[in-house]
Amino acid sequence: MYAIVTEGNITKTFNNPRRITINNIRYSTKIYSLWSVEEKKAIGLYEVEYDNTNKKDEAWYINTNQTLAYNSSGDKVVASYGTATARAIADVNEVWSKAEIDNGNAPDGTSANDPKNDSNGDQIVTKGLKTVKKEMIDQQCAGILQPSDWRVIKAKETSTTMNSGWKTWRAAVRTKCNSMQTQIDGAANVDALAALFTYTEQEDGSVTRPLGEFPVKE
Repeated sequence: MYAIVTEGNITKTFNNPRRITINNIRYSTKIYSLWSVEEKKAIGLYEVEYDNTNKKDEAWYINTNQTLAYNSSGDKVVASYGTATARAIADVNEVWSKAEIDNGNAPDGTSANDPKNDSNGDQIVTKGLKTVKKEMIDQQCAGILQPSDWRVIKAKETSTTMNSGWKTWRAAVRTKCNSMQTQIDGAANVDALAALFTYTEQEDGSVTRPLGEFPVKE
């Protein structure tokens, strides 16, 4: 991104090199590649610098829009973020307004499978990060177990006993799933929740995360 600065104020911004007119003088696109940084600054043309100090992982935080500012002491134009807001960690219930209910926008509460319905059909449920992450763990657990589900079905249909190794492993997967969800429930805030999923290198060179991993069938 580029910015034109006139008397200490940003007067124009644009993303790609283009012909520009400054002080009634027209400049071709060649100046972007042929002129030095100082030569471009001399006519008020700046390439925007990006300050990502306040930018956080959008999986866990909502970042602000970038703000452009001319830094006179540093003689540069900087695009920076404001303070990021942590995403809701818990589910949020929002009551439908009377107007929305009267207009038929609110659910009628008859669908037991609709996670946005309550018994009266007057709530909007926005899932928090804990619910989202627990559902993700559930899906991962189901995906791991699914290829061997046929073993369970066969054992039931033929009144036989499933191989003990498979039975023990499947139980271990479910136990780990429950353990992971307990860890998620216990996170005090967004940073603590994010830390559970963050991989770090250990002294022995391994890379692990506090949440751990599902057991692998050997």
